[in-house]
Amino acid sequence: MAIALAFFSPYKPPRWPNPTPLEARAVFYKDTAMAETKTLAATVRSGVGKGASRSVRRAGRIPAVIYGGGDPAQPISLDYREVNRLIYAGHFLTTIYEIEVGGAKQRVIPRDYQLDRIEDRPLHVDFLRLRPGSTLRVAVPVHFINQDASPGLKKGGALNIVRHTIELKVPADAIPEAVIVDLSELDITESVHISKVTLPSGCQPTETRHDFTIATIAPPVALVETEAPAATTTTAATPEGAPAAPGAPAAPGAAAPVAAAPSPVAPPEPKGKSKK
Repeated sequence: MAIALAFFSPYKPPRWPNPTPLEARAVFYKDTAMAETKTLAATVRSGVGKGASRSVRRAGRIPAVIYGGGDPAQPISLDYREVNRLIYAGHFLTTIYEIEVGGAKQRVIPRDYQLDRIEDRPLHVDFLRLRPGSTLRVAVPVHFINQDASPGLKKGGALNIVRHTIELKVPADAIPEAVIVDLSELDITESVHISKVTLPSGCQPTETRHDFTIATIAPPVALVETEAPAATTTTAATPEGAPAAPGAPAAPGAAAPVAAAPSPVAPPEPKGKSKK
């Protein structure tokens, strides 16, 4: 059953609900760290297709491709252990990499990767070339701070995160690692909207049709227990001398009913004799 669910239930990004009319204060710190550039070593692979990709995986490497930037796509292969560590370390799709292929370095960013549906091991990675001055869309994670100082959380409220990531249009050379939201002044029934977040220079949300919600403080839920009323039984009085209803308990002090005498039973007729 687990295998069937893994096969027929591919991952889908969560749908974001409509915003609420509540408002609150959010801060994007000016000293927010930008995405760090890392280096990856790669080798050029000549073959393409399923058969060539299986051969690369059997050799302990992962097939990948670099595309975009006005140049033709270039198939490469990467070390399996290194890519697997980077993917599960987090922020893989928002990190800029310098891939060295044949002595030349190319500035890229991962756009997609494929995992095995059963074992969750990486199978393929797509990289996009970055040119100076280019912009791209990136899903930036949202981080919350000062939960202990939030008045709403102190009163027993619960932090309801509506969006764990925000899709931003950012410069290729200045990708923020996270959007930092301060909860120190957020009270119950208040929420954080994108209009209250100051984004870094050159960054803007891709969704501009409405002021969507990032998080809210939900009020505490009180559990009220109600006791069920005790069941009362009423016994109807039985007139003196009248027979009690079948199955009804006898009245206190009443004489027990006398059992009727059994009727005589005729002896069985002997076999072999016929009646005259």
